[in-house]
Amino acid sequence: MPSLDDLKKRIKSVKSTQKITKAMKMVAAAKLRKAQESAEKGRPYSQKMQNIILNLTKSINDPQNAPKLLVGTGQDKTYLCVVLSADRGLCGGFNSNICKLAKTNFKKILNEGKELKIINVGIKGLDQIRREYGKYIIKKFSFKDKKKITFSEAEIIGNEIIKLFEQNEFDKCILFYNNFKNVITQIPQAQQIIPVNNNESFEKKEENSSSYSYEFEPEEDEILEDLLPQNISTQVYKAFLENAASEQ
Repeated sequence: MPSLDDLKKRIKSVKSTQKITKAMKMVAAAKLRKAQESAEKGRPYSQKMQNIILNLTKSINDPQNAPKLLVGTGQDKTYLCVVLSADRGLCGGFNSNICKLAKTNFKKILNEGKELKIINVGIKGLDQIRREYGKYIIKKFSFKDKKKITFSEAEIIGNEIIKLFEQNEFDKCILFYNNFKNVITQIPQAQQIIPVNNNESFEKKEENSSSYSYEFEPEEDEILEDLLPQNISTQVYKAFLENAASEQ
């Protein structure tokens, strides 16, 4: 039977542990709040840019002369799937849910006789995907040394996607990530970014009921040359922000 002194030491130890876990809980709550705010603040910009691209796609009369980043190659043979996951563990089903959705799409693509190429971002996703689809992975990225993902990292992924597209390495590109809804719910997403899916819209229904027309100054081609690559990196960055909140 423990002595009175042993019990006192045990009580003191438990109280010390409680203080540590309380501090850890406060830090985790602060991280979640900050990540959630970043995700929510990033949505309006990425959504508006995506809808501008959507409206431009619908207004095109001559697809042959339109920018390929806007309308695609016109083919449906090769898919580039970009899977964004975490570099760290201890986040429940966060990585598993992304990989599960990605694998479902991989299987569908291959069953239809299409060619599959994968860019993997994050170590945890790589561990799950390479077991079955390792031979399809063409690029791997990890930002585990970065305390916070910035737009610079999104541009690295965006530039790689654009480079592969300009080299005719794929026809369609799909992003896989988790969309943050609340602390309980994160919804895995498969977002097609090249070409923009005409059936996809992020605007509210009342805003989407009318189409928009745009006047360009300087010329349309000159503006789209900057806008379209920027949109790719913007959508990747939005996915990073949603992932960061979902992971926390």
